[in-house]
Amino acid sequence: MVTDTIADYLTRVRNASRAGHRVVEIPASNLKKEITKILFDQGYILSYKFEDDKVQGTIKIALKYDKVTKEPVIKKIQRISKPGLRKYSSNDNLPRVLNGLGIAIVSTSHGVMTSKQAKAENVGGEVLCYVY
Repeated sequence: MVTDTIADYLTRVRNASRAGHRVVEIPASNLKKEITKILFDQGYILSYKFEDDKVQGTIKIALKYDKVTKEPVIKKIQRISKPGLRKYSSNDNLPRVLNGLGIAIVSTSHGVMTSKQAKAENVGGEVLCYVY
């Protein structure tokens, strides 16, 4: 039984990219779908597909690799806010990941977005993860 579904999502993506898999399949939820859309928009994954099965559905993610070195595009994907210790940031203190080269995914009252988008919309929220 998985208690932290976001950590499970990030771990599946991390393990699949390190193992060199092309596609990873993950149980779906609305929050995971939003995180997947952000990863696609920011260029960290090649493509994604939402499949509605009987109850929960699945997300199929095609991982992205460098054409020359065959290294995964996602170097590190790290959970920040955990169920035991939630991390919140105001719009003034939103994190910059790797001096702006990475992204921080934030859950705000306006939806799930990157920290740059949250700063532009002047909202804070729960810092879910860092990706670079």
